[in-house]
Amino acid sequence: MPDSSLPPFDADASLLQRIDTLNRRYGHVIDEDKLEEWPKFFTEDGRYMVTTRQNHEANMPVGLILCENRAMIEDRILALRSANLFEPHSYRHLIDPPVVTGLDGIEYSLQTSFACFRTVQSSAPEIFCTGKYLDRIIDDGSILRFKERIVVCDSERIDTLIVIPL
Repeated sequence: MPDSSLPPFDADASLLQRIDTLNRRYGHVIDEDKLEEWPKFFTEDGRYMVTTRQNHEANMPVGLILCENRAMIEDRILALRSANLFEPHSYRHLIDPPVVTGLDGIEYSLQTSFACFRTVQSSAPEIFCTGKYLDRIIDDGSILRFKERIVVCDSERIDTLIVIPL
């Protein structure tokens, strides 16, 4: 799990640009409902978890959503498309520039703040979730992928089922 208490790692501008582009593409794929592309942002053993700030700070190991690998992430999208019933809505992400907190070989640890707005077609947009991404990203020299993305929601109150990835 990335340690967000570490001081920022001195990353070069090129790396920060690549990570920022990864985050913006990630948000774009979700916001534009291209969810079948979302699992490709993760390594085969990539982990995705959504949790609350209180649970994260208490080191609670289970989140609101927990996918232990890319196959589970793909299953989540398949279920969203074919089995889940929910009121149609869309997201719009605002994602801050990343802060690199560490480096271990080809793996970077990061923290990035975000806000996610939700729009249900019959109502005005609303702030759905704010929080931070705690990431471990693998850089194989050509492409960046998430080894782990922990979405830490600021609020404990999520007023609807989280169907679409954050």
